[in-house]
Amino acid sequence: MNWAFTSSGHVTETSAVGLLRGMLEIPSSSYQERALADFLAEAMADLGFEAHIDTVGNVIGVIERGDGPTLMLLGHMDTVPGQVPVRSEDGKLYGRGAVDAKGPLAAMICAAAGAVDFPGRIVVIGVVEEETPCSRGAMAIRATHDRPDALIVGEPSGWSSVVIGYKGKLDLRYTVKCPATHPSNPEPKASELAVACWDALVELLGPEAGHGVFAQPGATLVQLNGDLTSATADLSVRTPPGFDVEKLVSELRDRLPAGRLEVLNSVAACRADRSNPAVRALVSGIRRLHAQPRLVVKTATSDMNTLAEVWDIPMATYGPGDSRLDHADTEHIVLSDYLRGIDVLSLAISELAALSAGSKEQVTDAPLAEGSLR
Repeated sequence: MNWAFTSSGHVTETSAVGLLRGMLEIPSSSYQERALADFLAEAMADLGFEAHIDTVGNVIGVIERGDGPTLMLLGHMDTVPGQVPVRSEDGKLYGRGAVDAKGPLAAMICAAAGAVDFPGRIVVIGVVEEETPCSRGAMAIRATHDRPDALIVGEPSGWSSVVIGYKGKLDLRYTVKCPATHPSNPEPKASELAVACWDALVELLGPEAGHGVFAQPGATLVQLNGDLTSATADLSVRTPPGFDVEKLVSELRDRLPAGRLEVLNSVAACRADRSNPAVRALVSGIRRLHAQPRLVVKTATSDMNTLAEVWDIPMATYGPGDSRLDHADTEHIVLSDYLRGIDVLSLAISELAALSAGSKEQVTDAPLAEGSLR
């Protein structure tokens, strides 16, 4: 596409919207991200990044502007399956991934490209397979990249909110086989044992468990297939900070009279310090656009969890878009919010330029809210 810049070196609104629309027009469900990665590598190169695609399919763009701090902006390219026709209507841009999470990633690319005065290194990454249990893209980044000085993860927070915490996730699979028998036989059948496994999990988590509260675990029966002789149940538990996963798995196994319980994936909850420099910079950017920022904790999981397991650095999650539209057939982003998101990120990047100086300046606390995501 033909890029246009303002006199100050920032990407114009027309080019920013064109980038996002181009991304939406390329389907990129999990495991099918390569076409979008190729598009973004070329777009970032045109915008002044040194861009490449790594061995797992992540697209990585780097801008070097001095020996100052390294800032990483990381979002995901993949979407859930299903198409939403790309169209503009009433100031909204529709398309699969407009909110989750091509909008936030596009905003990061535009903000980084326009950060002409940043004195260090900005790394913008579009990762693969965030919508899958194992987050292979983010796992590869944490294994192969040096720890940055600060990290912003791109997910829809709403342009005037910052996410500082996510629940963890425990994915389980229970499989059981039983001898063939008549339905009237009083011996438990495989399908009944699978249901009993779900009931035992709910009982272990207790009556306060649910997805509406950050401090409590919440369980989902993701899938149940079975008959009299064989059954499989996929279970998912969203876990709060400090939750004892090993104890839960051990106690659940003790309650199962037969079958096998597997841990498919486990990632811990994360919660950033609300006064860390990444949060402060985003809050400051929102305030400079004359809005009252909110700090949010989410009852789901993102790549922030994966990276927080190994990187003890200032981090936060931010991106334009209404997370209630994640995976929806009406998924869309309000274009004015998208453009405000770019402005907030641009202001945050400018403030994080001072990160190497170790500034400890505090900001007035923003209100904390709980929310859900996927």
